[in-house]
Amino acid sequence: MKGLPQFRTYEEVDLDAVLNLCAAEGWASYVEDRARSHRVFTAPGVVSIVATVDDEVAGFAYFQTDGAIQAHLSLLVISEESRHAGIARALLAYAFPLLGATRIDLITDNAGGFYRRLSHKEKPGFRIYPATQ
Repeated sequence: MKGLPQFRTYEEVDLDAVLNLCAAEGWASYVEDRARSHRVFTAPGVVSIVATVDDEVAGFAYFQTDGAIQAHLSLLVISEESRHAGIARALLAYAFPLLGATRIDLITDNAGGFYRRLSHKEKPGFRIYPATQ
């Protein structure tokens, strides 16, 4: 990583770079349908943010929020070469005022160590799927 990260809201021109980050993580549900993913990232009640370094997307996060109390971090991804530089933490800090929420909930299956280093309360959670799965 060369320059300092910059943060801004997601725009459609960021879609390919964001999907490349998702593909690198093996997150096929985002990659398989570009138009659907863009709709998700720009839906009402959604706040999507990119981190850029030297004008290249280095990280992305999207949240669902009620604008008053509750927000949910749905996706946070940082490029392999930009990890461990504080970008994920800075994305979260940048997001809070945009969310209008007092807390962010999330589910993770492999990044608990990172989130435990933030001010938090750890609670069990569930991901519910349609009965057909």
